[in-house]
Amino acid sequence: MLEQRRVLADEAATERLGVALAGLMRSRRGGVITLHGDLGAGKTTLARACLRALGAVGAVKSPTYTLVEPYDLAGRRVLHMDLYRLSEPEELYGLGVFDEPPTLAWWLVEWPEKGGALLPPATLEIHLSAEGAGRKAVLRALESDAFP
Repeated sequence: MLEQRRVLADEAATERLGVALAGLMRSRRGGVITLHGDLGAGKTTLARACLRALGAVGAVKSPTYTLVEPYDLAGRRVLHMDLYRLSEPEELYGLGVFDEPPTLAWWLVEWPEKGGALLPPATLEIHLSAEGAGRKAVLRALESDAFP
């Protein structure tokens, strides 16, 4: 697995990474991007910036309670998922996400560990953590062209 490390000095840097992520999503039909990190690490900030860069307008809701928010953006289907509230991975079946596999849509997944082995392999993993006044991002991918 290939790895990149980035320092995100502030929220604007996290948003710039989200914009770069949108560029990756435009270059492929679909895939799985997993966002890892503690509460407040910046997962939703990153996802929101990515979705806005793809063309989402108005409020970009965090799917904390709905668990999945679908978007049709830039000629792509994007399923923004927040799996924090899943009690067990099998609850994914009830969300209908497998009707839109990552070969045909992008899965942007917060709290992927809650999906366990039922989640398809990630095209790109992003691990966010606090670093001083900003954040640190560790990106992991199987292919070098999966980095934004």
